Amino acid sequence: MTKKKSKRIIRVLLLLGAIISLYFVPWPIVKAWIMPLPNTVQEQVDKAADYGFDGIIVCVNKKGNQSEFYASGYKNRENKIPADPNALFKIASVSKLYNAVAVAKLVYDGKLSLNKTLADYLPELKGRIEYADKITLRMLVKHRSGIPNYTDTYMYWAAPKETADENLALVLDLPANFKPDQGYEYSNTNYLLLGKIMNQVLGYSSFQYIQEEILNPLSLKHTFGSIQDVNIDNIMSGYYVGYDADLKTDNIGSILATAEDLSKFIRALNDGSVFRDKKEKEIYSSIYKYEHTGLIPGYQTIAKYHKDIDAVVIQFTNTVNFDGYNWNMSEIMYNRIVKILKKEN
Repeated sequence: MTKKKSKRIIRVLLLLGAIISLYFVPWPIVKAWIMPLPNTVQEQVDKAADYGFDGIIVCVNKKGNQSEFYASGYKNRENKIPADPNALFKIASVSKLYNAVAVAKLVYDGKLSLNKTLADYLPELKGRIEYADKITLRMLVKHRSGIPNYTDTYMYWAAPKETADENLALVLDLPANFKPDQGYEYSNTNYLLLGKIMNQVLGYSSFQYIQEEILNPLSLKHTFGSIQDVNIDNIMSGYYVGYDADLKTDNIGSILATAEDLSKFIRALNDGSVFRDKKEKEIYSSIYKYEHTGLIPGYQTIAKYHKDIDAVVIQFTNTVNFDGYNWNMSEIMYNRIVKILKKEN
């Protein structure tokens, strides 16, 4: 075979590969990404149904802690109730920001030590969680413990557990995913254990502490620790693709908040006003981050501060699947909203 013929064959194979790859491209994602940018945030938010969302709420917290709201779709699709910017939303893993702040405050007060181990605080777990005597609180907060994630256990979301002890039982006696501080792996078990430790040290619930030391000083009156603490009708409905039931009644331990409350917390976290002084802020900075996303069945949250435009942008979307499609669409929606805000700015 000549060199010229060989190159021709390679070009044909490359072209075939490109054609085949294009066949498998998720075109709705590509289309959402390349479409011309609308002129306003509301115009973008109005496209939520095209992105596959039953409902969306966006809060933009600007300089001076002033909030602007955008919504489209449904708070409850069965009853055709329009999306309400003041509805409560399950913020899922965004809850970790509140818990990490609580840890920093307790460390500042000398009630917790980042260098003490899991076995120091919960000795009953020695022998039940591998390396319990070497995993420090710092490793738990930073997701460097190696403890398996209970939500990754087989078919977890088919029948989620409702109590911390039930969830913890799913990973007891399992081998560690890596030795302490020898890797990073996001694990909800880390924050479950931090909650148990805080409850024990305080003698009352860690959320009560969050309320007293974080929410009340910031006048955040629309943030709650459980669906049991609120009127269920005030919660935005959540949906899973292919499953008709409303998921808002599932009690899976998430903090609930309005978009405005969450936006004010994220601003306070980033401008430092949630902390008592520079030292407390430095403790926090050494252990966790200043933005977060959240994903559970029926609920997707993106909560970030954008320094270049001095704005916190919160986005709630209430339709989820776990093949990544809805999450990708949620991120595209969010990024386009931020681009519009930057153009306006």
